Amino acid sequence: MSADTTPISASAQSASRRDFGPYASSAHRIRYLLILGALIVGAVAVTMLLLTWGNQFEPLSEKWWRISRMRVTTLVVIAVVTFCQAIATVTFQTVTNNRIITPSIMGFESLYVLMQTTIVFFFGTAGIAEISPFGRFLLQSAMMVLFAVLLYSWLLSGRFGNLHVMLLIGIIIGAGMGSLATFMQQMLDPNEFDVLTARLFGSVGNASTDFLWFVIPVVLATGGTIWFLARRLNVISLGSEISANLGLNHKRQIMLMLTLVSVLMAMTTSLVGPMTFLGFLMATLAYSITSTYDHRRILPVAWLLGYVILTAAYFLLRHVFPLVDAVTIVVELIGGLLFLFVILRKGRL
Repeated sequence: MSADTTPISASAQSASRRDFGPYASSAHRIRYLLILGALIVGAVAVTMLLLTWGNQFEPLSEKWWRISRMRVTTLVVIAVVTFCQAIATVTFQTVTNNRIITPSIMGFESLYVLMQTTIVFFFGTAGIAEISPFGRFLLQSAMMVLFAVLLYSWLLSGRFGNLHVMLLIGIIIGAGMGSLATFMQQMLDPNEFDVLTARLFGSVGNASTDFLWFVIPVVLATGGTIWFLARRLNVISLGSEISANLGLNHKRQIMLMLTLVSVLMAMTTSLVGPMTFLGFLMATLAYSITSTYDHRRILPVAWLLGYVILTAAYFLLRHVFPLVDAVTIVVELIGGLLFLFVILRKGRL
């Protein structure tokens, strides 16, 4: 038989075949499914542990629910906060092509601090009482979304329209708002400063739970939209030129994604207060254990990681150690240390 008609061996065919998809191999797929399953089991375990710890009544009975009602509310808050932080951070880092910068660093929380400080500075504690809690919640959420949309539309459509300039100006504006808020806080009455400090401290236990009926539908709709458009995030991560060649309006999709991110960040910040490094912690861990480009695989892992970490921290610092007010501090400390580790390893932003 001639050389040009010799059949190709099975090993040669296997070597020349390429796999396409979110998984590099079948082993990678199995590994991802095992990780996802383990996180689901972990989430169920910490949920049941928090609900049943110290509750001596029969599970799911009326008395059991009476004791567990506050714990259920806390779990809902944790789920909402981690959902917002995970999806917003992963989406933001993909759009900006930077896995270190987060929405919190861009000035969202500085705007929240400035708004709360301005209300107390000009109207005092009496001014806070005169404004309805839900009205104040809507106002600060709308201001954060408006700030983000105006910033993004101005920077991305101007002659300096690029993401690097937007990131730099966003960080500078955030630092400026933080400095202005600090200046006004220095001139407050000590009693007013104490009231303000309590509002500026991110806390799961002191969340505005009365507004969950409004927050949950908004968060689900926004997060669901990002999930539905997750394949566009895969294309956006390839860069503007490749996205345009594939028929995607890169700038329009970036504006859409950043607007959705601003809604999620406004909801979580208005609900529990500033949490700077929680999103970074979840996103970084999700990238490292999934090892895939597909955002439909990354997003649920990031959310489950955040839920397990925050719920476990809340349980330990409430029922094991009497430090429930330090839950956010501990989680932020871990996230901050991870942020420094990544910065030192990369050597750049």
